[in-house]
Order: sequence, then structure tokens, then C-alpha cells
Amino acid sequence: MTLPIVLYDACVLYPAALRDLLVQLALSGIFKGRWTERIHDEWTRNVIKNRPDLHPQQIQRTRELMNRSVRDCLITGYESIEASLLLPDMDDCHVLAAAIHGDAEAIITFNLSDFPATILQEYDILALHPDDFLLDLLNKYPVVVMGAIKSCRARLRNPPKSLSEYLDTLIQQGLNQSVARLRESRSNP
Repeated sequence: MTLPIVLYDACVLYPAALRDLLVQLALSGIFKGRWTERIHDEWTRNVIKNRPDLHPQQIQRTRELMNRSVRDCLITGYESIEASLLLPDMDDCHVLAAAIHGDAEAIITFNLSDFPATILQEYDILALHPDDFLLDLLNKYPVVVMGAIKSCRARLRNPPKSLSEYLDTLIQQGLNQSVARLRESRSNP
């Protein structure tokens, strides 16, 4: 069975808790999570700019751990496609080019307007908000998603977070529907 491939845009890798959850889910075996070095460059550059308290070596270590942890995560060789693409924000053409070259079914992004369905349908690719993506996974693989959340929470030590606190963090990162579903399922035995 061929696993679906999804490409993570830089904007969903920028927030630490969301990045950690998306990488953990990519390890679950229900889909292949992929990205490029250029996508890495974008999210790491922004984290370093906006979080002067973090040392660039910490961010580089995270990047390296992601690449080592998720098998075949890096898409390369897409650059020749980029110049032929047209998107509302031309700076996003590299993302679409990587998705096309990497046979991705979806681009996971907060910036849905940057990836119009009318353009993506030509390549049989969807642009999905991470909340919609996670909600779909929750519907299909609730045990896997809860296991990923448990793993992510277990890594939080400074400070540790209760499940409720962790879910509050995911709400802050735009996962409102998914968190509502998670809380609903916990209250209904």
C-alpha cells in the first residue's frame, strides 16, 4: 500500500508545538510527511528573527533531528519546475514545485489563499489548513493521533504540560476544531 504524501509549508513548521506534532504524526506510518531545505530555511530564519532568546544552533539541531527522524522527508530536484508555476505569491512557487515533484497529495499550510484550488487541481494537489488535516486524521486514526499527542507531551519537561494545557497551546496555534473534537471525545466515554 502506498502511503499518501503531504508537504509541510514553512508556516506550519514555525510554531514549535505544531511542528513537533506534525513530525510525530509523520512517524506514525499513516502518511509520509515531507519538506525541503528551502522550507527549512524559511521557518528557521523566522524563528531566529522572532526568538532572539533561542540560539541558532538550537534551531539547526531541531532541523537536523527532523531530517534524521522522518525517513525520506527531504524533497530535492524540484527547482526546474518552479519557474513555470504561477501563484498569487510567487515566493510560494517553490512549495508547489516541491509538492508536484514529490508526488504530494496535499500541502499543509495556514496560507490557503496562496495556493488556489483552481491552480492546484491541475496537479491533483489540495491545500489543507493544519486544523482540517488533523481533524481528518482524528476521524480516521484517533488512536494514532492520541498516541502522537501523548508522545509530544512526554517530551515537554520545561515546563511539563497537562493535556488541557497542551490542547490550549494547540488552540493558540490554530487547531480549534481538532482540539474541540479531542476534548469532546475525552468527555464521552
